[in-house]
Amino acid sequence: MGKAILLVCDGLGDRPFAERGGKTPLQVAKKPNSDELAREGINGQMDVISPGIVPGSDTAHLALLGYDPFQCYPGRGTFEALGAGIELKEGDIAFRGNFATVAEDGSMRILDRRAGRFGSKALADALNGIEINGVEVIVKHTVEHRCAVVFRGEGLSRFVSDVDPHEEGLPPRKCIPTRSERNAERTARIVNEFVRRSHEILSEHPENEERRRKGVPVANILLLRGAGAHESVEPFQERFGFKACCIAGASLYKGVAKFLGIPTIDVEGATGNANTNLKAKAESAIEALKTHDFVFVHVKATDNFGHDGDFDGKVRMIERIDAEMISLFREIDAYVVVTADHSTPVSLRRHSADPVPVVICGDGVRTDTVQKFDEFAAASGGLGRLRGKDLIPILSDLMGFYKMFGT
Repeated sequence: MGKAILLVCDGLGDRPFAERGGKTPLQVAKKPNSDELAREGINGQMDVISPGIVPGSDTAHLALLGYDPFQCYPGRGTFEALGAGIELKEGDIAFRGNFATVAEDGSMRILDRRAGRFGSKALADALNGIEINGVEVIVKHTVEHRCAVVFRGEGLSRFVSDVDPHEEGLPPRKCIPTRSERNAERTARIVNEFVRRSHEILSEHPENEERRRKGVPVANILLLRGAGAHESVEPFQERFGFKACCIAGASLYKGVAKFLGIPTIDVEGATGNANTNLKAKAESAIEALKTHDFVFVHVKATDNFGHDGDFDGKVRMIERIDAEMISLFREIDAYVVVTADHSTPVSLRRHSADPVPVVICGDGVRTDTVQKFDEFAAASGGLGRLRGKDLIPILSDLMGFYKMFGT
């Protein structure tokens, strides 16, 4: 049986950028190892969910790992909590939390949804353990501005809306029930009270006083989104027949893996941001192939640069991934897959529905005529245009873990 590494570069896909000659960061980047994979492998475009659907990072990774997100999506908060190491109990409601900056003139306008990508354990600890109407709130800092938030108590529901309006210049939204039921109404009231208290407590926190003195964005509120609850799905190994593991820095991707029964391997220096130790992640992935059939490796920073509108930063990150990871993966006796979970064009600073490039390199693949790894070259590749949930079955067949349909 064969083995495989799946490298997902978050938000890698992009659109032509007029200020850089109508090219994407992938087209501009110097990436000889990725281009060699394209020449030696089979390429294509991938609609991670389906054409025209803008993927969230959570639903996208379910699809990339072979699960239909329309059938088994428990809500983003579930993944954040699991990835942060919080064991969800029956009845818990989990959220993704962003430390954010709101105006201090009374308008509550959101100035920065990510507070300069700043957050800390101390800020999270200041909110952890708050009790509202008999409900305990668990807050755990993960990476940069991100937190996992869990409401634990009786009579709660995941059917409530986001507080985060997903754009700046607006005040936080009021959480409202999305189903007409008593538990959802109760949960919405508790969420709104928690957000109010988060602003009250964080505004006076010493870390924010220090940031005011330095003239940098304060993290003076916690915005919640993606309410979720624990659900059960068929474990990955039972579904596909091979043993997998996950290497990631950010909690969301660890949480998706844990949800699917895929163990995670912690790597020193894997931070989930631009200073992550890419080489250590690659070396750990290669080592993991000794005991696992399949290793899912995630790199986050390409997405961050897209959200920040930083074309050159995204180019530099692509070049680092090529030099520090793909150069090592090219030397191993295993299938190597490189792709993205979605596009994050620097011109938009958000996810888009544009398909992402994908390459599969390894023994027995039908090589095509593609010479470079980028969004446009991939369009003429032998894989054509596929969906995210098709990727693992294709890889399973190449590895020898196929399941025949019919007789």
